[in-house]
Amino acid sequence: MVKSVPVWIWFTALRILMFAVPLAVLLIAGVPGWVAALVAAVFGLSASLIFLRRPRESMATDLYEARHRETPVVHEDDADEDAAVEAGTARTNGAAKGTSTVADDAARD
Repeated sequence: MVKSVPVWIWFTALRILMFAVPLAVLLIAGVPGWVAALVAAVFGLSASLIFLRRPRESMATDLYEARHRETPVVHEDDADEDAAVEAGTARTNGAAKGTSTVADDAARD
């Protein structure tokens, strides 16, 4: 089964083409490099705003969904680390309770 190309790769490739093609045409036409780059950048930005609305919105939706998940992604090592921290906290609390009991006994005497 063929996996589809992610939207961000498709969008990025189209944006690069919308800059590179006008730049190449202008450079072949003999326009100075800095002018060609400036014109190609303005053209690429304008064309992407006009023609790439759907991929841009799709990419923005994907980013929003990735940042606002209902349940956070838990990795196996995160769960192991949490268990180790909880076990260490339980041991520390048990030792602290034993120490406070000894201190309470000493204060009572």
